[in-house]
Amino acid sequence: MNQAPPAAPPQFGNLRKREFLEYAESNLDEQDRRSRFNAAYREDDLKFMRFLIPPGKRVLELGCGRGDLLAALQPSYGVGVDFGARTIARARELHPDLHFVLGDVEDPATLGGIEGPFDYIVIADTIGMFEDIDGTLRLVHHLCAPSTRIIISYYSHLWEPILKLAELLRLRARQPKINYIATADFLNLMDLADFEMISHEQRQLIPLRWFGIGPFVNRFIAPLPGIRKLCLRTYIVGRPVRLFPDRKFSASILIPCRNERGNIENAILRMPRFGSAQEILFVEGNSSDGTFEECERVRDAYRDSWDIKVLKQDGKGKGDAVRKGFAAATGDVLMILDADLTMPPEALPKFHAVIETGKAEFVNGTRLIYPMENEAMRPLNFIANRLFAYLFSYLVNTRMTDTLCGTKVLLRKDYEVLASERGYFGNFDPFGDFDLIFGAAKQNLKIIETPIHYKARTFGETQISRFRDGWLLLKMVWFAYRKLKAI
Repeated sequence: MNQAPPAAPPQFGNLRKREFLEYAESNLDEQDRRSRFNAAYREDDLKFMRFLIPPGKRVLELGCGRGDLLAALQPSYGVGVDFGARTIARARELHPDLHFVLGDVEDPATLGGIEGPFDYIVIADTIGMFEDIDGTLRLVHHLCAPSTRIIISYYSHLWEPILKLAELLRLRARQPKINYIATADFLNLMDLADFEMISHEQRQLIPLRWFGIGPFVNRFIAPLPGIRKLCLRTYIVGRPVRLFPDRKFSASILIPCRNERGNIENAILRMPRFGSAQEILFVEGNSSDGTFEECERVRDAYRDSWDIKVLKQDGKGKGDAVRKGFAAATGDVLMILDADLTMPPEALPKFHAVIETGKAEFVNGTRLIYPMENEAMRPLNFIANRLFAYLFSYLVNTRMTDTLCGTKVLLRKDYEVLASERGYFGNFDPFGDFDLIFGAAKQNLKIIETPIHYKARTFGETQISRFRDGWLLLKMVWFAYRKLKAI
């Protein structure tokens, strides 16, 4: 499908926009030379944008220039908008497989002529040129689905003096005056336009090669807490705020179980009714106490009132059980309930409601808000959970107080995308928690925690070893740092 561009370049009564247009058009031929000079900076920027936006998506770029970024993202359908006639002509020449629109992105007529929705909308280094940022963001809502992500990248306002000095020393081409806006102000403008931030990242402490020192520092040191606040580049990932009070979803409740025979029937007896339909999947992990036989007995005893499936693991560990159960699930919403029932089944409806109404796309339970029953969590476990919560909150750019809570909930369609892109992380997680958390973060899902009243066990023993699995968690932190930060 071809986009129909305006017959003539847009005319601006605004002096600042005319200056931007004249600058962009007059410097078009210089861009190749500047790209070679700034190669390290541009390579890092493109690499991170490709991390945020997987190939094969529908992508719209507002202020696309020659279309080089849009082409690098390898979209299945890519549309770029720019206000320079020469610039758009060059973009069409360089990237004939993409679609380019000549027009002002702040003009409702320009965006009104584009057919959506898009998976991603990109505003790279142009938002500081807008005269009405929140007004322009409001214009793109008709091009968004609930799953659309908006990616805004810009220079940190802390670097304004350095960039101005580089212009005076002729190390950087002189630029028209743009708005250097602090991140807090961007978030306020997004809120006014009915977008919410999902994640916020900063990169590039040294935007030069410096004999390989720059790329090393930018990859491993620049993302560290505290240091990253000094970085040149800021990236915000947001989503449109959409609530669906009348939406109805079915639910698949996965119950991994190993040596939990005494809890199986209680899980059914205590299970509340919610959603448009429910199925329960017991995934049994080769128990020695007759748990599998008990699952089959309960399935048969309650077949008239519950849709129950019983599966047996081929592999080991909760992670394997989760993957097997979710692959067999048919509900709209996928939910995990640990068979120890320390997370009360009665709390599941509020997890389901968060997904159903659109408040979030991934819900993680947290046991660390309300008081616990005596001995529900040992002191050393509590301290370790707090430590790892801080580390994983940093890694996924979302506050998480209890990554090891077994209850996690997400839409099946999002899980299917997560599973299809699992190759990025590999089969690394024996717990089953971090495969989902890291996958949700990589997919830019909106993550929310929901507090639960954590209960003491009434049957069986914990499957987790504090010291052996604590070492595994430390290795998981390093793994996640390399995959989510040191990109």
